[in-house]
Amino acid sequence: MIAPTPSLGRVHTPTRGWVLALILLLASAWSPLLQAQTVRIKEVAAVQGVRSNQLTGFGLVVGLDGTGDQTNQMPYTAQGMNNYLQQLGLTLPADARAQFKNVAAVMVTAQLPAFAQPGQMIDVTVSSIGNAKSLRGGTLIATPLKGLDGEVYAIAQGNLLVGGAGAAAGGSKVQINHLSAGRIPAGAQVERSVATPFALGSTIDLSLNAADFQTARRVAEAINGRMGTGVASAVDGRVVRLQAPADPHARVGFLAEIEEIPMQAVIPVARVIVNTRTGSIVMNQAVTLAPVAVAHGNLSVSISSTPVISQANPLAPGGQTVVTERANIQIAQDGGSLIQMDAAPQLADLVRMLNSLGATPQDLLAILQA
Repeated sequence: MIAPTPSLGRVHTPTRGWVLALILLLASAWSPLLQAQTVRIKEVAAVQGVRSNQLTGFGLVVGLDGTGDQTNQMPYTAQGMNNYLQQLGLTLPADARAQFKNVAAVMVTAQLPAFAQPGQMIDVTVSSIGNAKSLRGGTLIATPLKGLDGEVYAIAQGNLLVGGAGAAAGGSKVQINHLSAGRIPAGAQVERSVATPFALGSTIDLSLNAADFQTARRVAEAINGRMGTGVASAVDGRVVRLQAPADPHARVGFLAEIEEIPMQAVIPVARVIVNTRTGSIVMNQAVTLAPVAVAHGNLSVSISSTPVISQANPLAPGGQTVVTERANIQIAQDGGSLIQMDAAPQLADLVRMLNSLGATPQDLLAILQA
């Protein structure tokens, strides 16, 4: 993540493919045109400790049309199937080598939401961990989902929904999206609830979505203005502490009222997020551009080789044919242009001016990194 700083310029000059010289001034100071918006407290903060929990489990998908794991290469698939059959009262001979081509070993994951109660249904994601070709049309058999403490919190089972499709014939193969992962909507039933510190202690902490001292102060001021002085206090840039009612049953209404309190949103710091692996660039609305001068051009080096055959004189004894290469090296540089861009207070103006350079995503990466 790159946070632009005011009055900072740098020249970036790549050595291959193109030459890009840039003085880029990204102002983190706020433009007068950017207006603060009114938001509710529930949009910038959440009750600390009230969160979802990750569940995972090892399962088996059956009913595949010959697209399951090759059990001679994936022994845990056969082992898992044998263990499941033993639970049903079926025991295979010790020397049996069953080939379960319609079975695939999978990893089942889910998120247990806050305040989930036994009997509630949650969605699960099923992903192949073997060499199954496709999970399409399969059924997940009963799979316990455990938390990090090793306790079982849900049981998953159901028919998979795979978003991909594929076909193969005559050595050719066509595939759309992934066939080795799918989802089961409402595919797991909660068996155990997770205790939360919501009703414990005399205070309740609100955790801000993003650490910011100004936001913490405004949240505390908005709550005290509605609920009374001394109800809320900003502990740091992330936590706002509330004096909770003594009656645990009154805390639901207390928090419900606090979450709906409006407040003036703090305009976030200008941010530019650069992903060099995918070539993605994300900028928020606070990014502004001071007047800059940009030089953009291309430098290409082309090297070609042509074989040259030298035949020996047929009358010369012991003559040999010699093959040599003739290299042709050319260096071309496209005419660069110096472009002047005025100050851009809006993100749309910034994007339009950068696009006017005709820069590729890699060029934009180098520009914003500079």
